[in-house]
Amino acid sequence: MREQTVDIARFAVHGGRLDIARAAFPAADEWIDLSTGIAPWSYPAVLDVRSLSRLPDPCELSKLEATAATAFAVDPGHVVAVPGSDLALRLVAQLVGGRVAAMRPGYSGHVAMWGAATPLLVGADDLEAAAATVDAIILARPNNPDGAAVDTSRLKGVAAALAARNGHLIVDEAFVDATPRDSLAGAGWLGLVVLRSFGKFYGLAGLRLGFVIGAPPFVAALRRLLGDWPMSGPAIAIGTAAYGDRGWQESQSARLEVAALHLDVLLAAAGLAVVGGTPFFRLVETPARDALFAHLAAAGILTRPFADDAKRLRIGLPRDDSSWARLERALATWRRP
Repeated sequence: MREQTVDIARFAVHGGRLDIARAAFPAADEWIDLSTGIAPWSYPAVLDVRSLSRLPDPCELSKLEATAATAFAVDPGHVVAVPGSDLALRLVAQLVGGRVAAMRPGYSGHVAMWGAATPLLVGADDLEAAAATVDAIILARPNNPDGAAVDTSRLKGVAAALAARNGHLIVDEAFVDATPRDSLAGAGWLGLVVLRSFGKFYGLAGLRLGFVIGAPPFVAALRRLLGDWPMSGPAIAIGTAAYGDRGWQESQSARLEVAALHLDVLLAAAGLAVVGGTPFFRLVETPARDALFAHLAAAGILTRPFADDAKRLRIGLPRDDSSWARLERALATWRRP
């Protein structure tokens, strides 16, 4: 059967575009969203309705930041909670001036955060050269979508070169919670700013919670931008409980790792080359990327293409047995054109 032609560019902006998918593939009446890289299993959040009827307590916000700081292995004075790491990117951009560079390939938000300013786009091999000419560099570690992690010793040198001119190295660790030993949050380098996302690992993206970790003066400046009540009461309460639940964190990490290996098996059976990823997702490469995207979408499975590479498709983890079975069936009927 001939695959449906689809405007792939509409899905290459970011994940989660189920509204567009439903319109483009009306025959698919039940969707599995594997496009976001968000963990498919959520922390068992309990909502106290009383937190909706009063202003958030500053003491409770401080407790959230202290609990998160313990999980990140950093001093609480270096941590500020934000209503989602995507907004945090834009606020950080307001605090960091001058010439900026963003590592490619990478998250599209690392370009959009600068507004009308166009950052210099650099590859991982060019970070040292960029650090000699710009005032800030932003990158993801592990990288999105390939999962690569620039060597710590190299980044330390890049941070030092930037800090010598009062510059900043901004590291987005949205996908590091499954492998916390890889975090740079506690490195303590001058000019280092680290962003952490709550929603991806804890499977609660709609809560809109994230953190920025940096030197106290930088954190204080960010607090002033955020105002008096930056976080909702439910976000504070649920985040505090989740970051203090070490047992659940360990179980989630193990579950993600097992599921990612299972996904590897299915992709290999379909003849698809895995070229990168994290415990949250895998990145496949095929010259028939658009056809594969359309084939899976016709089966009600949304994945994530990328505008800067027409051969790459990111595939997240199914949540339950029925979702795994649907993905397996769809991959079993995939035939490269």
